[in-house]
Amino acid sequence: MSSRTFRITVRGSFDGLTADQRAELTAAAPEHDVLHSAFTAEGHLSYDDVAVRPSFTFRFLDSGEAEQDILDATARAELAAETWLTERGYGFKRLRSTAQDLSLAPLGKRGRREAARRDGRS
Repeated sequence: MSSRTFRITVRGSFDGLTADQRAELTAAAPEHDVLHSAFTAEGHLSYDDVAVRPSFTFRFLDSGEAEQDILDATARAELAAETWLTERGYGFKRLRSTAQDLSLAPLGKRGRREAARRDGRS
């Protein structure tokens, strides 16, 4: 079996933040800017100005051998997001996840050209 790569996005909202927590998140905002977001194994958190919009997004990269492994990968991502938030004392609500199996994603023009080259179809 070949390995499948999964991209999991966990979204939610901060809830019940104290003034100190909002200040802490605001100070750390540049490293969590959406322009620097990436899908990583440990998960990457991004958010906007929490005083204006308390939403956040975690992006995770995981893998599995079978299509159904995406369910376990999604559960791991949700747990990792919950753990990160809880360990820091950040309240949250409305967690929801989406996941994509990249082996099933359609190839763009460049991807089709590279696949054809690999398969010897120039």
